[in-house]
Amino acid sequence: MSDEKSLSDDLDDMLGSAKEGAKKAADKAGEFAEEAKEKAKDFANEAKEAASEFAGDAKEILSDGKNVAIIAHITIIGWVIALVMNSGDKKTELGSFYIRQMLGLGLCSLILSFIPAIGWIISLVFVVLWIISLIGSLSGEKKLTPVLGQYFQDWFKSL
Repeated sequence: MSDEKSLSDDLDDMLGSAKEGAKKAADKAGEFAEEAKEKAKDFANEAKEAASEFAGDAKEILSDGKNVAIIAHITIIGWVIALVMNSGDKKTELGSFYIRQMLGLGLCSLILSFIPAIGWIISLVFVVLWIISLIGSLSGEKKLTPVLGQYFQDWFKSL
């Protein structure tokens, strides 16, 4: 009988130790969960601040006509992107100026490139005019394309 009592006492001690261990583990898990919640809340606040800062920077960049002017010089796809960026209430004078310049240069270059032999020379001239226009857009100044620039501004003033 004493062996059974000893075995029962040992079993009770083991159960008591297991309960204490489980309680300690639950307490640790609760502390860990609270710490994780606090870290997640801090991370969320930092992410909100970063997103807000990024949105402000993006608005500032997109409202700058210089970026639109530069993008307008990057092939026909860039010109279309610049046109979309410069539409509606986000329209800038510098962006519109270079959108008109690039439309005129592109159309003239396309039309005149079909003339045999002379088309190659004319295309080379238009590459030089494109570079001059790109330099003007990089500097943020409205520089008319030599000879044809004022015509482009008149012809495409609706853009």
